[in-house]
Amino acid sequence: MNNGMNRPIIGQAWTGRHVLLLHCYQNNTFHQLFTSFHAPIEPPRQNCAETLSQLISIGYTVYHVTSLSGNKIQYMLVL
Repeated sequence: MNNGMNRPIIGQAWTGRHVLLLHCYQNNTFHQLFTSFHAPIEPPRQNCAETLSQLISIGYTVYHVTSLSGNKIQYMLVL
């Protein structure tokens, strides 16, 4: 039985920041996307540069870039 505890609160303004972690391979190929719960996103593309372009166009800023093992790069974006 659902008691309503898992339903999102409609109409409550989000006052914090949204965070995305975008993982790409060094050959510009998309790998994974991790987001905060209510982060606005566009569907990721196979091309990592296109995914970054879409996220920047909706207001995200690249906050930090980290090299990961397995020839991957992590982009931290904030809104």
